[in-house]
Amino acid sequence: MQLKKIRLDKGLSIPKLSEVSGIPVRTLEDIERRGDCRVSTALKLAQTLEVSMDELCRPGDE
Repeated sequence: MQLKKIRLDKGLSIPKLSEVSGIPVRTLEDIERRGDCRVSTALKLAQTLEVSMDELCRPGDE
């Protein structure tokens, strides 16, 4: 999952992404650590970050 890379590319901290997406900070930290999440959460993140699900869910180097 490319969440951390996309988030950093857009200049967002985890707390700021939490604020704009409505997803708790702890959940975002867990997603970045594990590299996976529920489809509904991924959809919300993709919409918030204005990226496709394919881009968000592409395997990363994290």
